[in-house]
Amino acid sequence: MKKKIALIVLFIASLGSLNSQNLVKGTVINNASENPIPNVFVRIKNTVMIAKTDTNGRFVIQDIKEGTYIIEISYHGFESQNFPIVLSQNPIDLGIILLFEDYLQAPDLSIITITDDELNTDSNAADNISGLLQASKDIFLRTAAFEFSASFFRVRGLDSRNGKVLMNGIEMNKIYDGRAQWGNWGGLNDVLRNQEFSNGLAASAFTFGGVLGATNMDTRASKQRPGTRVSYSTSNRSYVHRAMATHTTGISKKGWVMTFSGSRRVGKEGFNEGTTYNASGFFAAIEKKINNKHHLNFTGIFTPNRRGKSSPNTQEVFDLKGIAYNEYWGGLNGHKLNSRIKEVAEPILMLNHYWEISKKTSFQTNIAYQFGKIGNSRLDFNGGSSPSPSYYQKLPSYFLRNKKLSEAYTAQENFVNNGQIDWWRIFDANSTNAGANLNNAYILYEDRNDDKQLTVNTVYNTAINNNIALNGAIEYKQLNSHNFAEVLDLLGGNGYLDINNFADTAAQMQNDAANPNRVVAGGDTFKYNFNLSSVLIKAFVQAQFKYHKIDFFLAANLSKTTNQRKGLYQNGRFENNSLGPSEELNFVDYGIKAGATYKLDGRNLIDVKAGYLTQAPLLRNSFSNSRENNNVVDNLQREKVLAVDLSYIRRSPIITARVTGYFTKIQEATEISFYFGDGVGGDNTAFVQEILSGIEKKHMGLEIGIEAQVTATIKLKAAAAIGSFVYANNPNLYLTSDRTNEGVFDENGRSGDYVSNLKNYKIAAGPHNAYSLGFGYRDPNYWWISGTLNFFSNTFVDIAPLTRSSNFYTAEDGLIFPNYDLDIARELVRQEKFDAYKVVNMVGGKSWKIRGYYISFFGTINNLLNIAYKSGGFEQGRNANYTQLKEDKALKKPVFGNKYWYGRGTTYFLNASVSF
Repeated sequence: MKKKIALIVLFIASLGSLNSQNLVKGTVINNASENPIPNVFVRIKNTVMIAKTDTNGRFVIQDIKEGTYIIEISYHGFESQNFPIVLSQNPIDLGIILLFEDYLQAPDLSIITITDDELNTDSNAADNISGLLQASKDIFLRTAAFEFSASFFRVRGLDSRNGKVLMNGIEMNKIYDGRAQWGNWGGLNDVLRNQEFSNGLAASAFTFGGVLGATNMDTRASKQRPGTRVSYSTSNRSYVHRAMATHTTGISKKGWVMTFSGSRRVGKEGFNEGTTYNASGFFAAIEKKINNKHHLNFTGIFTPNRRGKSSPNTQEVFDLKGIAYNEYWGGLNGHKLNSRIKEVAEPILMLNHYWEISKKTSFQTNIAYQFGKIGNSRLDFNGGSSPSPSYYQKLPSYFLRNKKLSEAYTAQENFVNNGQIDWWRIFDANSTNAGANLNNAYILYEDRNDDKQLTVNTVYNTAINNNIALNGAIEYKQLNSHNFAEVLDLLGGNGYLDINNFADTAAQMQNDAANPNRVVAGGDTFKYNFNLSSVLIKAFVQAQFKYHKIDFFLAANLSKTTNQRKGLYQNGRFENNSLGPSEELNFVDYGIKAGATYKLDGRNLIDVKAGYLTQAPLLRNSFSNSRENNNVVDNLQREKVLAVDLSYIRRSPIITARVTGYFTKIQEATEISFYFGDGVGGDNTAFVQEILSGIEKKHMGLEIGIEAQVTATIKLKAAAAIGSFVYANNPNLYLTSDRTNEGVFDENGRSGDYVSNLKNYKIAAGPHNAYSLGFGYRDPNYWWISGTLNFFSNTFVDIAPLTRSSNFYTAEDGLIFPNYDLDIARELVRQEKFDAYKVVNMVGGKSWKIRGYYISFFGTINNLLNIAYKSGGFEQGRNANYTQLKEDKALKKPVFGNKYWYGRGTTYFLNASVSF
């Protein structure tokens, strides 16, 4: 009996010993510093088995079936390593693995050029790239970030609502407009390097994502590089100076690890005149290792920033003042004072619990709270004339239209020699009124939204076996947003009358009927005052399968959104529909997607993905005029999105390439625009809200990226985006206004219904076509240089939908204009296409290692040839009918011509850093 027991024990022990042999282990260190690198991804290709290195750079992958595998070791900013192994009964120890800095990628260009620059503008085309490329080595996506972004290029012609940005598994896209507010973490480049990116409809470990993919930024203290990094940058883009410092402690014996980072970015003026920049950034991450299974991490982020905006301008203004001209500023006491300042101060507090249930299963629970304000200042003038220096009645074209040549010459001389806001005239007008016991003619005020948002979610990941993985998440999000206007400065006056001059009667003029003819002072709320609330509950589940010849995944999501407005003022124009809560808007949405990768061999792959999803209307597009009333957009629908793409991928030691064809269709979209229109319903004039609903759009095209390692030091690269983005139907249109006018607006301020003939018009999405050719040279002595030639074409102006409706050709009596000529009309509504242009960019740098200090320097020059080009623009909706538009366009310099944004001329960015 004893012998039998001993044999059984020995047999069980031998099985355990045999099983323990099926493992791979190793230690990853930095070649330059010789320090271990934590959180390096170690993946067994063609399986779902993934590990990460610990704080000592060590990793172990156990319970692997016998066979032949390739171990991939990758970390952002370093060259990836691949090790072929044959696993039998013996453990494999890869020993010390050196990772080498990828000097062509190591600079933090993506966040610098996108987050701090283009994404800080208010142009609709400026939120296109959204920083997704920090975590991607795809040549096309890197080119889109580094080379195309300055031209307001949009990946696949889609805005950033279609790409999800997460931090520690929590989605950061704003509920109001669906976009990520990158200013909330601007200037914290050092601590946002740990990113996981899924392209397009690809599977993500954290979210269902959107048709442009998802990026998750991991801020855990244990995932930051231990040590200290100090850097200084200078530029002529948005800011002039930037200083940044980051320190991460090693993990203590008691399991604590901390990261602190701070930055300062300042500039009296960027490329555009009067665009001041003043921003700070503070970051803290504190992590506690409770035991081997439980980690707790706190993250705090606060990045208050103020920046001066720049104006879009007509061609007449650009011809007179140049592409750097900005109408929003004026001189005061020797300083350029910008009237339009955007200020963002929204701290983020986040607590994350990481539970490693087993080597194959993890559970993450997150809670985040974000609060603070976003403010946009501007001048108001219900008692004076427009203070805008480029107001149409101050420009030469206004006088030329009336054949007043002498006055036109005087206007041109005044505009060329000055052409800025006259702050002294504003102060003088207010002080004169004060002396006469009258109210202000002008004030400086701020449009504010103060948000409070709570998010709680859980993320679950498990590997069922070597080939199958499951993951999912459940999330609850609640937003309370207070929206109001606040007086910032009385500008030398005594008080400002809170009325709406556009309304028809004294009673209707009252912004707050409970306090008629109220006179407001600095710090007072006025004009409008309301709350928006939203509750979002959503869940997603995903299964991934990885085999020798094919990988595929399936994913689904479900969500419920509840939106509501609550008015805090009783508007005089809408006394019965402005104060108190609106109806609740409830939407249930779903999404499904799937994808597969077929491996022709180890180097050639075919990838296909498809998805269909619905999206609740954005808060900004749910109420026709939320500042004044509770009116909900008529027949408000969920947006429906169908997307599919097919790719060929080549991966070899010499050639890396991807060719993707894609098709995206969006249905039932809603858009709201605000403008002052002439020729509404004949010859009427009103400030209107234009509601366009039932919009269909088609986006289709090709993405091509090729990279060739010609020699050990020379790399060639090419990329192309060839797209066609068009309106696919003729959507419905109606107008609302605070005016009462029989035949145009009914008693509720609503116009009749129109059909806007937009089908086959191009969508304004930056250049539809973009091409890039470039080279990179990396010297063994750690210096490098690269350059690219970029070509852009098929950029279109954003059209005015009302001029493509019956309002365009119908007179006030309901009949077609008697002088209407169909051929002239077609020419009047022909969409403007911008000229093609080319841009040359250069970047280079050098690094040194001196006694444990890693010193790096790099610089970029964009638009080396100083090419002037239009990067975007829009038609003014002012001339809404045939007669007025014809009269204006007949002029050599139209009074209400299209407004444009121009790309910057030659700009530079220089950065130096020290790490130790």
